[in-house]
Amino acid sequence: MAKAIAVVPTDSGWKYLQQLCKHWAHKLEVELTDQKGVVKFAEATAVMTSEEHALTVEIEAQSDEVLERMKGVVSSHLDRFAFREAPLPFDWKSA
Repeated sequence: MAKAIAVVPTDSGWKYLQQLCKHWAHKLEVELTDQKGVVKFAEATAVMTSEEHALTVEIEAQSDEVLERMKGVVSSHLDRFAFREAPLPFDWKSA
C-alpha cells in the first residue's frame, strides 16, 4: 500500500470536507462524522480531518500510480469547492 498525507492551511476545512463528501456520496461509499470524512474509492481511501486552521488529507492506495492519480483527484475537487482561495497549497508527504 502507498500512502500520502497533506496538511492544507485553511479556515474553511470543515465546510470543504462536508461539500466534498456530499458530492462523492452520490457515487461512492462515504462516512461523515464530527470533523472527519472518509471516502472509499475502488483502489484507494481518502480520510479528511478538519482542524481549526487546516484540513488534513490522508490517502491510502493500492499502488504508487493510483496514489499519484488520487492525489490529483482529491486536490482538484477540493480546489473547486475552495474557489475563493484556490489553489490550496497541498504539500504531499509520504506517510
